[in-house]
Amino acid sequence: MNKTNLLAASLLALPTLALAQIGVSISLGDPGFYGRVDIGDYPPPRLLYAKPILVEPVRVSAAPIYLRVPPGQARQWARHCREYDACGRPVYFLQDDWYQQVYVPAYRSRHHGGPGDHGRHGEGKGHDRH
Repeated sequence: MNKTNLLAASLLALPTLALAQIGVSISLGDPGFYGRVDIGDYPPPRLLYAKPILVEPVRVSAAPIYLRVPPGQARQWARHCREYDACGRPVYFLQDDWYQQVYVPAYRSRHHGGPGDHGRHGEGKGHDRH
């Protein structure tokens, strides 16, 4: 194989290699997270619509779920409900500002020890050093 062919083959492989090495993991509480949000005892959410959206008839009475979806997906919910396994469920859509300003800080405080903790898990109440 001459140098020109080798160079051409290498350049063609670059986009494939770049895509193969992308490994992004986004979790609940992260800014880029979209999906189901367990409201539990968090402050009441601000919603995009006052009533839940339902795409398909409910066969069994199901409690509504709360979702954070990318902009535009709530308006075209029938196109996107399968991505969230939510076509046959009543869905409330969370307002992004509530998720970012209320839910995420509260979630991080509960699950990551809050500001200033710096990952010192296991220290403090009930975890005496010996």
